Amino acid sequence: MDESHFWEVVQRAHDAEGTDMDRKGQVLKDEISKLSKGDALDFADLFDAMMAKAYSFALWGAAYVIHGGCGDDTFQDFRASLISRGRAAFERAVSDPDSLADEEIDEDAWFYEGYQYDVTEGVKANAGSRPMRRIADRPSGLDWNEPDLRALYPKLATRFPHHVV
Repeated sequence: MDESHFWEVVQRAHDAEGTDMDRKGQVLKDEISKLSKGDALDFADLFDAMMAKAYSFALWGAAYVIHGGCGDDTFQDFRASLISRGRAAFERAVSDPDSLADEEIDEDAWFYEGYQYDVTEGVKANAGSRPMRRIADRPSGLDWNEPDLRALYPKLATRFPHHVV
């Protein structure tokens, strides 16, 4: 499985269920069940690679503004939910986190705790196990301080003024 095929699987689940994350997760598990064992294992590796790609201070700051705070577990949920929205939404957010101000945001869907578990469950059901997860030690990029968020994310700060100091 290559990255394009990975995103096709993710997009099919997103197109089927949109912001209903419970149902989207079930569709994803069903899609993973249709893959070969090798492709299911590759899917897990590619999911981890996308989680790592989104593990940046820049995206974390945007999630912090949207949510009014964002710890490491919440940021993991946010990144998995971002992946669930498909390649275009993911790449746009990773390259310009402030562009998230242009998205329709339902916090339950954007900070859903479970999509990453649906990947694990789907891969385990298909392949019998999930490869050991590769997790980066530290987000990429430059760290930020809370008072800087308004200047770093002007569009998000305008949209979520009560979430920034």
